[in-house]
Amino acid sequence: MNSLGEVAPNLARADDLLREAARRGAKLAVLPENFALMGAHETDKLHAVEVEVEADGAGNGHTPIQDALAEAARRHGLWIAAGTIPLKSPEADRVYSALCVYDAHGARVARYNKIHLFDVGLPDSREAYRESATFMPGDNAPVVIDSPVGRLGLSICYDLRFPELYRQLSAAGAEVIVAPSAFTYTTGTAHWHILTRARAIENLATVIAPNQAGHHASGRRTYGHSLICDSWGQITSEARSDANEVVIADIDRERAARIREGFPSLSHRRLG
Repeated sequence: MNSLGEVAPNLARADDLLREAARRGAKLAVLPENFALMGAHETDKLHAVEVEVEADGAGNGHTPIQDALAEAARRHGLWIAAGTIPLKSPEADRVYSALCVYDAHGARVARYNKIHLFDVGLPDSREAYRESATFMPGDNAPVVIDSPVGRLGLSICYDLRFPELYRQLSAAGAEVIVAPSAFTYTTGTAHWHILTRARAIENLATVIAPNQAGHHASGRRTYGHSLICDSWGQITSEARSDANEVVIADIDRERAARIREGFPSLSHRRLG
């Protein structure tokens, strides 16, 4: 997606893409990080923050993002791993960056709060980011759930640089790992394909990595190249432009199981 600076048009755009994914036979759809808002200012997310809707759908306030996702999952018959949503934290000036998963009936079945925050300055550049100014890091354990495409592990963007998280996901049985992202153009050009493929290879897991693409209201440019990488590290589908589009691939669970059986590197580990 190339997400805009207002929530409503982004929700409409996401719904169009989800409809197309369902039409093409998808069972699981994954939206990129910040799919509902890439604002002109980092503090814009504080104005879009929502109170968490309980798994049974019982909300405590105005929750247009969560309501739209639950309704889309029901209407399209899709499991949706919903990029990230700004959810209320204990601090008024910071929110959680939450990845919520909905089943095909619209029930929220998992939530993961981003634990690694992008507080960096890019080498040889004045480009710098400080997510911790408006995001609160999660303190939750790694999240792995059952899904129609196998055991599903949850991660977000900058997490890709922390292989220890993915080891914990694979140790919990993850066969497929989602990594909704908003990689900058600079970091994406240097590291996007390397990191996504490495996480797939070392964990013998499919990695689904939708990414923001193009220019946004803040002037920030993101890298795009949303991709799906199989458990042997081969990219099976990839976006090639900054357009809003659906990237789709089959997950061959039988082949993945054969790879793990014949190439059992996960069971060869000698360190924690």
